[in-house]
Amino acid sequence: MRGDHLPGPGETSESSHLDDLLIEAVAGAGAHIGMAYVLDRGGHVLTLESAVGLPGSIARAWARVRTDDFIPIALAVRDRRLIWVGGREELARSFPAAALALPYHFALVTAPVCSGGAAWGGLVLLWPSGRASGLTPRQREVIGHACDEIGELLRQAAEQGRRITPQCRPRLLDPRPVTDTSRRARRIALDCLNRLPDGYCCLDAEGRVSLVSAPAAELLAHSPPELLGRPLWESLPWLNDPAFEDRYRAAVISRQATRYTASGVGARQLTFRFYPGLSGVTVRVAPAKAARVVEPNAVAGREPRVMALHEMLHLATALARAVTAQEVVDRVANHVIPVYGAQALAILTWQDNRMRVAASRGYSQEAVEQYDSRPAIHQLGPPDHYEAAEPAFFATWEELRRHRPDSIRADGMSAWAFLPLATSGRPFGTCVLAYAHPHRFSGEERATLTALGGLIAQAFERARVYDTKHQLAQCLQASLLPHELPEIPGLDVAARYVPALPGMDIGGDFYDLIRLSPTMAAAVIGDVQGHDMNAAALMGQVRTAIHAHASAGSPPGEVLAHTNRLLTELSPDRFTSCLYLSLDLEEHTACLSSAGHFPPLLSRPGAATRIIDVSPGPLLGIDPDAKYATTDLVLEPGSILTLYTDGLIEEPGLDLGDAMAGLARRFAPPPGTPLCDLAADLVEAAAHDDQRTDDIAVLLLRDTGTPR
Repeated sequence: MRGDHLPGPGETSESSHLDDLLIEAVAGAGAHIGMAYVLDRGGHVLTLESAVGLPGSIARAWARVRTDDFIPIALAVRDRRLIWVGGREELARSFPAAALALPYHFALVTAPVCSGGAAWGGLVLLWPSGRASGLTPRQREVIGHACDEIGELLRQAAEQGRRITPQCRPRLLDPRPVTDTSRRARRIALDCLNRLPDGYCCLDAEGRVSLVSAPAAELLAHSPPELLGRPLWESLPWLNDPAFEDRYRAAVISRQATRYTASGVGARQLTFRFYPGLSGVTVRVAPAKAARVVEPNAVAGREPRVMALHEMLHLATALARAVTAQEVVDRVANHVIPVYGAQALAILTWQDNRMRVAASRGYSQEAVEQYDSRPAIHQLGPPDHYEAAEPAFFATWEELRRHRPDSIRADGMSAWAFLPLATSGRPFGTCVLAYAHPHRFSGEERATLTALGGLIAQAFERARVYDTKHQLAQCLQASLLPHELPEIPGLDVAARYVPALPGMDIGGDFYDLIRLSPTMAAAVIGDVQGHDMNAAALMGQVRTAIHAHASAGSPPGEVLAHTNRLLTELSPDRFTSCLYLSLDLEEHTACLSSAGHFPPLLSRPGAATRIIDVSPGPLLGIDPDAKYATTDLVLEPGSILTLYTDGLIEEPGLDLGDAMAGLARRFAPPPGTPLCDLAADLVEAAAHDDQRTDDIAVLLLRDTGTPR
């Protein structure tokens, strides 16, 4: 039965049947929340079609899940296996992001919905926490039967051309129908509640008021019609507090009584106690002074807890952007240390069975040296039978020493949280959070910090992989660039290369200077399309090809034409911009040819820097039969040619023509200034731009006069 749910646009008989099967599964398994997901045609996205007992705001937050996400339902469908999570701490250890998004106490099972050898969706059921023993045989039978029935329904609907298509919002179902009998029972219940001294109201799973007693309406200073059909926090501005909504959600998800105290009309304090049930929450409203007895399992709502949750969610977003080990520590420290009152944080890893301080914040250099290279402690290091899935919390130094006699006390710290770091079941280190004074860790802190350990592990491992990859790529590119430029009589040269900022892949910018004869030289600068290892490798091939054709005596246009034909064969899907020029240092002339690259700048003594008008040909690697025109240029002694790549001038929203003109205006080299200083000045501003997304290459050439 689907209660008072009304069919929505696009809803079919298959959708109605799916809802009925979900409600039956929730009731049969004794769960209090259920969710039915349907897999899209491509097998990449799970859509929440219907839910029982779940607040709409939470249902909408989990309405679409990618199958490659690391959360229980995605893993269950991806691996085609049932997943049981017995409580919040287990969820925090195994699925930290999900634990932070749903920071409540509950047990859950996720199961794949399959039929005909294919996956069609997934089923999620929740129970109150404390079911560590797992599912009973009867519950497993109910879940298996429900998955089979739903899978067969979805498969047949697809085969008959009536595949269930994703809705804009999941359907929120009421497990109990509304009948004349239930309406009469509600009137009787309201009459009974009106006789009690305290106020009572009922909220559905969405938080909307479905029933309110007269004493409750009086305490809230609103008439019942003003409250019915809307969440309390919408009708009463003084309840529009994240902590109030959090306590209501905690009662719904955890199935435990919770409590919240607020100042109502006239600064009178009221206490709200939430008692969860199958179809919603009953709320008892009473003056705070009359509400001194705390029911068993009641949890007091505290704003700091909500703020801590907000900070953890913010941290999860920040860690997704961290690309180095120190960035991970800095972002964790910035969020965690202020919220939890800690004084220091360190990430320890293992190498040759010794501890290494990978990064730290708040510890002195002496403390870091105490930890670094120390033999790995059994409880912290990776023994043969590692039990690092369990975090450890020590409220005092004496407690730590009692459990770990070989511990050290760095910087006089007095309490510690040791959070194991592991990815794919493989431990690689520990995050140490230290306090200057003894600190008792609450259950909420333990659960949140446990989830934090999982987030740090994922972010830190990703950063380590990135660091290794980036260092290898930079080494590759550095090895392909010239280690030093040749000395050529009559020519001063200077070059600068600035790699892309951390977080960006390696680029393909390159430059070279080639000695052709005692009075002839060639220079080249270019940029291979892409920012990856392939771009760096192709850059080396372009340099080699240009060097070979230049050394054979080919003129600039032919050098580019020969190189272009080679690239169309080697890498037809990659394009390269390139500027090549030959210099006759005896005649003081230059011959230039461009394959779609930026024109060089010419600075003559006593004259303003100008942009050389070069006729550009197509990028290398597009048309194997492309021709490249040449431009002849007279160089006076003391003239400077500036060759550069796009990283020097490109800015978001700035026209490239304006950018080149701006560079020419800014570059006014005083006579006699060393080229190395001029090159450093050119790249300094761009190199320190936090918004820069590309690498920079600059090559400066100055004709000094008649060659010696």
